[in-house]
Amino acid sequence: MIQLVPRTGASGLWQVATPVLAVLATMLTGGLLFALLGHDPVAAIRTIFWDPLFGMAASYSRPQLLVKAAPLILIASGLAVGFRAGIWNIGAEGQYIIGGITGAGVALALYPLDAFWIFPAMVLAGLAGGWAWGMIPALLRNWFGASEILVSLMLVYVAQRVAAWMAFGPMKNPEGFGFPGSRNLQQYPSASNPELFANTGAHWGVFAALAAVVATWVLMSRHIRGFHIRAAGTAPRAARFAGVRPQVLVAFCLGLSGALAGAAGLFEVAGPAGQVTDKLGVGYGFTAIIVAFLGRLHPVGILLAGLLLALTYIGGELAQLTMQLPAASVQVFQGMLLFFLLGFDILTRFRIVRRVRA
Repeated sequence: MIQLVPRTGASGLWQVATPVLAVLATMLTGGLLFALLGHDPVAAIRTIFWDPLFGMAASYSRPQLLVKAAPLILIASGLAVGFRAGIWNIGAEGQYIIGGITGAGVALALYPLDAFWIFPAMVLAGLAGGWAWGMIPALLRNWFGASEILVSLMLVYVAQRVAAWMAFGPMKNPEGFGFPGSRNLQQYPSASNPELFANTGAHWGVFAALAAVVATWVLMSRHIRGFHIRAAGTAPRAARFAGVRPQVLVAFCLGLSGALAGAAGLFEVAGPAGQVTDKLGVGYGFTAIIVAFLGRLHPVGILLAGLLLALTYIGGELAQLTMQLPAASVQVFQGMLLFFLLGFDILTRFRIVRRVRA
């Protein structure tokens, strides 16, 4: 009889091995899924993981890797800080949308002014918008004991309705021939987030993501606030005796994750997306949860996991074009990664032993 026995300490080997096992299990199970759909499983896996980097379309897809990975890394860096403290922000998608709207609002209000400070002001507005949206579940938890999981998640749908209202109403392009959506910010030089180096995909959002990785590493490993976060996540009662104030920690973590998600939304609206539409949310906020856990809530792990998930995004789109894979199957494939990661994560906390009957 097989039994799970708690480990006395976290195994460093399994901490590293479980993400690798999760990826391999996803490949095998995903291949089976694609085979059941009538597609060559080996070709599908190769198209998703190999062709974007080394295939015939690699010259186009390689720069897209940074474009897709930047918002995932930026959002996941903020989420991981809260997750380490046991504070669960599931609504980063809503904070991403609101940050994009508030940042774009600055540019649209100043159009067609040409000034160097417009884009920095948009970044600050994006940070502030995401922070404010993240503070709603923080305040409701601190004042009324509401679950930040439910509140932050439900606010995603509110943010989506706000985006639709803006696209069809206040932010609608007056020169857009009646089509919903704001002006294209890529055509407004003072408000655009262009590719900084040709054929690399690197825009300001990429550098912000790298800065977030470094900043969260410093926070968690070198700052007293990081100690409070780790203490609250591992031993909440002991953390209170150490002087940790739970309400302050909730506000800090939800505000930080909201601000980074809002910044990601701004960089996307001013760059690849180009405008505010009713389809502003593309799922980055939810996928970033997978990135955070796949990266073991560590900044370096998040950086690598963000690149991996971005690869599945690009490879999935390529597979849909070249192999006619259903979009839903690619989304299921990405969801399998979190499923297997959580399953294999049990091995970091428990040992599998065989118990012999008496």
